[in-house]
Amino acid sequence: MAAVDWLQHSTPGLLLLALVAIAVLLLLIMKFGMEPFIALLVVGLLVALAAGISVQDLVGTAQKSSNSLLEKGFGSILGHIAVIIGLGTLLGAILEKSGGARVLTRALLRLFGQRRAPLAMGLAGLIFGIPVFFDIGVFVLAPLVFAAARQDKRSVLLFVLPLIGGLSMTHAFLPPHPGPVTAAGLLGVSLGWIIVMGLACGIPAWFAASILFSTWLGNRMHRSVPAEAELAEEDGEDEPALGTVLLLILVPLVLILFGTFGNLLLPKGSTVGEVATFLGTPAVALTISVLLAMWLLGFRRGMGSKELSTLTAAALRPVAMILLVVGAGAFFGAVLAATGIGKAVAGSLDAAGLPVLLAAYVISCGLRIAQGSATVAITTTTGILAPTVTELHYSQPQLALLVMAISSGSIIASHVNDGGFWIVSRYFGLTVKDTLRSWTVLETVLSLVGFGMAALLSLFV
Repeated sequence: MAAVDWLQHSTPGLLLLALVAIAVLLLLIMKFGMEPFIALLVVGLLVALAAGISVQDLVGTAQKSSNSLLEKGFGSILGHIAVIIGLGTLLGAILEKSGGARVLTRALLRLFGQRRAPLAMGLAGLIFGIPVFFDIGVFVLAPLVFAAARQDKRSVLLFVLPLIGGLSMTHAFLPPHPGPVTAAGLLGVSLGWIIVMGLACGIPAWFAASILFSTWLGNRMHRSVPAEAELAEEDGEDEPALGTVLLLILVPLVLILFGTFGNLLLPKGSTVGEVATFLGTPAVALTISVLLAMWLLGFRRGMGSKELSTLTAAALRPVAMILLVVGAGAFFGAVLAATGIGKAVAGSLDAAGLPVLLAAYVISCGLRIAQGSATVAITTTTGILAPTVTELHYSQPQLALLVMAISSGSIIASHVNDGGFWIVSRYFGLTVKDTLRSWTVLETVLSLVGFGMAALLSLFV
């Protein structure tokens, strides 16, 4: 009994329990190939029982379970992010289907010219990566990359790396992507501040990785366009206007920023302040953008309601597993808070003199390298640190920078256990060695510069 009491109530015992939990979690995902959602749920339940949480507190009773740790852990985060991720996915699907990505990329290529085509590709990935997932961005924009590279007769890497660097940055740092939205929900930080700090940390990281590193490597590592590569289509008469595409991408970001800073700058209770709060609520801002997209890119261009319904239903299917992983990660974090592990971690970090920002980055890096998924790394890291951060009473900008540190760690050193690694390798005709030398290093540069910016900005907020 003394050993059980030590495990459940002493700081060393609680830290040991946390380490064993993470080790078992990684073992289940990596060794046994278990879905992260199930692994997080199983480990969360086992840790709760091992820490002495009663069955009733953990899962409730047959008559009532709404106040249980299990349901509150899942519900607390899903109620916040499910609408945001779902609406963001719909917006990206409509933009992709309408040809908006091709319109945007061609406009950038015309603006910058053939010699600066790599920069145009980087900006295309940066802008179009906001509403679409990484893999969709690759599939849609790759033909334009191949066409530009063939015309230029330089290494395809000069065009590929800027594009995928832009897509990766937005996926890790900006809403409405699952990682930053989830971390913001778990830590209670406004998405307006996430956008501000995401741009402040992400754009320098994008420039260092997508422009500087990509140019350096592309000039030294010549790779031709794959023979079987699909060519870009000619301009279509029914493609949307560039202004429409940019409007739909910028509307939710501008409204969310309007809500966040309008709340700070406008008089409390004023009509304008209330309007800013309402329109700047992420769910409302994204709903407005999705409705505009349905009208401007759907109904007005001849898309019927049945076709639009089929498109949106197909787009939402992949979101289910993301939400389950996020919910299970939130439950795991709630368990760590309820058991006292969070306070034990906070006390240990303080005693060791290790800044929470650095700890967040290191933990996220470790989880990313070990199991490959950026979303799992962000969700798990935030779950581990959320109870600790609660004790520190951080401001909104400080919390947003902590999210950036976690997000930076979640993209480091992509290798063979990451689906993105194989998308880049197979779609662009790169060997495993070439992909490690290009994509893996690109992701690491993004990660290191992103964290460096978060650390630098933390000195001033």
